[in-house]
Amino acid sequence: MKSTGVVKVFAIALALVCAYQLIFTWKTNQIEGKAKAYAKGDKAKERAYIDSIAREPVLMSFTYLDCKERELNLGLDLQGGMNVTLEVSLSDLVLALSNNNQDPIFNKALANASEKLKTSQKDYVTLFGEAYAELSPSGKLATIFATKENKDKVSYTSTNAEVLKFISGEADQAIDRSFQILRARIDKFGVTQPNIQKLGNSGRILVELPGVDNPERVRKLLQGSARLQFWETYDNTEAFAYLQTANTTIAKLNAAKDMDDKKETATDAADSSKSSTEGLELLQTNKTASDTSKKSTDLTAAANDTSKAGKDSTDKKSQEQLIKENPLLYTLLIPATNENRTELVKGSIVGSALIKDTAKINAYLNTPEVLNALPSTIKFLWEAKGLGKNEEVLRLHAIKFSKTGGAALEGDVVTDARKDISQSGNVEISMTMNTSGARQWKKVTGGNIGKCVAIVLDDRVYSAPTVQSEIPNGHSSISGNFTTKEADDLANILKSGKLPAPTRIVAEAVVGPTLGQEAISSGFSSFAIALVLVLVFMGFYYNKAGWVADIALFVNVFFVIGVLASLGAVLTLPGIAGVVLTIGMSVDANILIFERVREEMGHHGKSLKNAVSEGYAHAMSSILDSNITTLLLGIVLYVFGTGPIQGFATTLIIGILTSLFCAIFITRIIFDNMLEKGRDVTFYRKSTQHVYDHFKIDFVGKRKLYYTFSTIIILIGVVFFVIRGGFNFGVDFKGGRTYVVRFDKTIPTTEVRQELGPFFDGKEPEVKTYGGSEQVKITTAYLIQDNSADAEAKVAAKLNEGLKKINPKYEIVSSEKVGETISGDIKSKAVWAVLVSCFIMFLYIILRFKKWQYGLGAVVALLHDVLIVLAIFLAFDGVLPFSLEIDQHFIAAILTVMGYSMTDTVVVFDRIREYLTIRNKSDLDTNERNTVINYALNSTLSRTINTSLTIFFVLVAIFIFGGETIRGFSFALLIGIVVGTYSSICVATPVVVDLEKKETK
Repeated sequence: MKSTGVVKVFAIALALVCAYQLIFTWKTNQIEGKAKAYAKGDKAKERAYIDSIAREPVLMSFTYLDCKERELNLGLDLQGGMNVTLEVSLSDLVLALSNNNQDPIFNKALANASEKLKTSQKDYVTLFGEAYAELSPSGKLATIFATKENKDKVSYTSTNAEVLKFISGEADQAIDRSFQILRARIDKFGVTQPNIQKLGNSGRILVELPGVDNPERVRKLLQGSARLQFWETYDNTEAFAYLQTANTTIAKLNAAKDMDDKKETATDAADSSKSSTEGLELLQTNKTASDTSKKSTDLTAAANDTSKAGKDSTDKKSQEQLIKENPLLYTLLIPATNENRTELVKGSIVGSALIKDTAKINAYLNTPEVLNALPSTIKFLWEAKGLGKNEEVLRLHAIKFSKTGGAALEGDVVTDARKDISQSGNVEISMTMNTSGARQWKKVTGGNIGKCVAIVLDDRVYSAPTVQSEIPNGHSSISGNFTTKEADDLANILKSGKLPAPTRIVAEAVVGPTLGQEAISSGFSSFAIALVLVLVFMGFYYNKAGWVADIALFVNVFFVIGVLASLGAVLTLPGIAGVVLTIGMSVDANILIFERVREEMGHHGKSLKNAVSEGYAHAMSSILDSNITTLLLGIVLYVFGTGPIQGFATTLIIGILTSLFCAIFITRIIFDNMLEKGRDVTFYRKSTQHVYDHFKIDFVGKRKLYYTFSTIIILIGVVFFVIRGGFNFGVDFKGGRTYVVRFDKTIPTTEVRQELGPFFDGKEPEVKTYGGSEQVKITTAYLIQDNSADAEAKVAAKLNEGLKKINPKYEIVSSEKVGETISGDIKSKAVWAVLVSCFIMFLYIILRFKKWQYGLGAVVALLHDVLIVLAIFLAFDGVLPFSLEIDQHFIAAILTVMGYSMTDTVVVFDRIREYLTIRNKSDLDTNERNTVINYALNSTLSRTINTSLTIFFVLVAIFIFGGETIRGFSFALLIGIVVGTYSSICVATPVVVDLEKKETK
C-alpha cells in the first residue's frame, strides 16, 4: 500500500489527540468518585469537596474546572436533569410595538399568525404580515406602528415591507434579550455545565440543566417576567462601615454556637478563605478585563493587593483566629480598595467574591441579626456578569432604597435604547424615556450627581454608571469602556422594560437520577455485549483476518469516543446506540474486502499477497458508495433532528468516517506487515470456506413472487391503519404530556387509566406498560393549550392526587411535555427528512450509475422499506409488550434503515454493473442478461448475509439490554435491517430489470 508512512503518522496523531481528550474525562470521573466516597450520600458535602479543589491543578496545569470543560459530556437522559425549550412570545412584542393598538383587523391578524405558527416553518413576523395582507389587502401597517416611540424608525409613509423589516429587527433583539436574561437566570440553579442555546431563527431557546431536582422552581424562574429597575446606590466609603457591622455581628453569632457548630464553621470558613485567595489570584490574571468603567480595573488591582494584606495578617495571627474575627470580610468578600491599600475606591462596588461563595455571603447578609444591625435602606446585589477566565468572580453593589421604599425608577419608562458613537469616537448607549419617566429621571439624576445609579434586571446589576449632571429631558448617554457587543447587550437590556417578550415553555423533559443511572447501565451493557458478539463472529468466520478486523474495531471505537470528546459533543442514550450500531457497520467494509480476497484466491487462483491487493482495490468502489450514502443520510438526520436524535446522528457520522479509515487503512497496514514477515493470513475456516458457493437462486425470475409478498404486507398495514384510525403518534408528534411512573407493585393499566380520568376533567389518559410490569407510561393532553406559568403545576397536582389514590408508593421517574407549536414543527421536519433523503439517494445513484432506472429502483426499495416497517408497527402496536409509537426515535430508525438498505443496494448494483461490463451487456439478450444479474446477486449473498448478521447481533443486544427508552427505536431498526436486506436483492434489482425491459421495448 502506498503512503503507508503518512497513514501511520495520521493514525498515531489521531490516537494521541483522542487519548489527550479522554484523559480529562478519566480525571473528572476519578475526582467525582472520591467526592462521592467522602460525602457518603450527602450532596452538600460532595459539592463542598468539589468546590474546595475546583481551581487547584489536578492534571498537569489543568484545574478540575478546566478538565470538566474538556470531558466527554453526557446527555440528560444519562445523568438526569431537565431539558426545556422556551418560545419567545413575539405576539406580545408586536402588540407592545403598536402601543397596544386595539384595531380589530390588526388583532385578528395577530391571532391568525399565532394559529398558523403551530404548523408552519415560517417565522412569526412573516406569518403576521401574510395574515394582515389577507384580512386587509390595502391596509397600511404604518398607521398602526407609526407611534411616538417609533417615530425615528417608522413614519406614516413607510411601506408594509419596511414596517415588517422594523418589526423583524425588534423581534431578533427580543430573542437576544430573552437569551441574555435566561443565561443570567440559570446561574441561580447552581448546576454543573448548564447549556443554553438559540435554536436557529425559530424564536426558541433550549435550556439544559443537569441534575436539577426541583422542576417547578425551574419553570417559575425561566418563565417569570423580566423586571428592569433603576436604583440609587450607597458609595463604597459609606457602605463599608455597614459591611464591618455585618462582619462583627456574624463573628459574634459564630462565637455563640456550641463546639460542634464551631468546628463545622471553622472548617467551612477555612475552605472559604482558601477559595477567596484563589479568587484573588484569578482576579490578578484579569487586571485588564474590559468593563463599564475605569473603576473595574482599579477594583481588580485593589482586590488583589488586599489579598497581600490578608496574608500579612495571617503571619501575625493564626489563620483560625483571622477567620473567627472576619467570617465575611477578607475571608469571603474582598473589599474594593485602591492599589496602595490606603483607601476605599469610590462607587457602588463594595467588594468581590467567587461565585461559589455568593450563596454563603447572601445567607450571612440576610440573617435576622445582620438585617437588624443594618439600616433598612440598604441592600446588596451582585453583578450579572462575572470576571476572570471562567467568569467566576462577581462584584457586589450597595443599593439604596428610595423614599418610597423601592427602586428610584421602573424600566417601563424607557422608550428606546441603542448603541451610539460619541464625538470622541467611543462606544456609548443612548437612552430615551417617556414624559413621565423624564420628570422622575430629572429628580433622580439631580439628587445623585457624582454617585452611581444601578441598572438592575431581575435583581442583577448590569451597569452602574456615575451621574455627571442632572438630565432634564429624558435623553441620556451611558459611556464607559464598552466593547461593541457589551454596548449592544446593555441597550437590549434597557429595552426589556418597555418591550416585554415573555417566554413560555413549549417543550420539556425531566429525567430523574434513577432513570439516568439505569440508562447508563443499560446503554453500556448493550455496548459490551454487542462488541463481544461481533468480535466472536468475525474471529470465527474469517479466522486470522477476522481477528485483524477485531483489532481495527477496537481502534475505531476508541477513535469515535475520542473524537466525540474532542468536538465537545454530548453522548446520549441514542448516541450510545449509534456507537453500538457503528460497531456493526464498521465490519461491513472488512467483510466486503475479505469476501473479495476469498474470491480472488478461490475463483481466480491468485497468491495471497496479490489477492489481498486485488481484494482491497475491487472492494473500494462499493465501500465508498455505501458509506457515502449512509453519511448523507446521517447529515440529513442531524439537520432535521433535535436533541437526542442529533446525538445519534453525530455519533453515526463520526463512526462512518472513523470506520472507513480503520477498515481500509489500519487493517491493510496489519496485513502488509504480516505478509512482509512471511506470516500466513487465513480468511476462512474449513467450516466457513464454501458456505455460500452453491447458492443459485433465480432472483429475477421470482420477482413477481417478491412483489406479491411485499404488497400483501403493505395491504395488511393499510387495513390496520383504517382499523386503528391512523398511526399511534408519540407525544412529540401530537403534543401533550407523558409521565413514566414506577409503582412498588404491578398495577393494571386499565385501573390507572380509569382512576386518573376524573382528575383530568373526565378525559382518560393513555396508559401503557413501560418496561417492567410495575412501570407505566401515562400520556395526556390535559391543559396542553394552557400557556400560563402555573399550568404544569396544575397538571402535576392532579396527577399526584390521582396516583396517591391508586397507590401511595410511586415515583415519577421522568416526564415530558411538547406543545402544539413544537409538535407540528417536529412532525413537519420528520416528513421533510424522509423526502429529502429519498431525493438525495435518487440523485446520488443516478450520478454514480449513469442511469435513471437504478435511481428509481433504489428509491422504490427505500419507500418499500418504510411502508413495511410502518405496516409491522401498525399490526403489532398494543400486541407486543413495549411501545410502538411513531415519534422522533422512529424517524431516526427509519432514516438509519434507509441508509443501511441503500448501502446494500449500492453494493448489489455495483456488482451487477461490474459483471455486465465484463460480459459486454450490449451483446446479451434478455435471458442472458438475467442470468448474469442472478449470478451477480448470488455472488453478493456472502457479504449481504454476513453484514446483516453482525448488525442483527448488535441490534438484538441493543433491543434486549439497551433499556426501555430506545426499545421501540431498536425494534424498528431490527425489522428494518431484515427488510432492507430483503429489498436490496428482491425489490431494487427486479424493479431495475423491469424498468430497463420497458425502455428496451
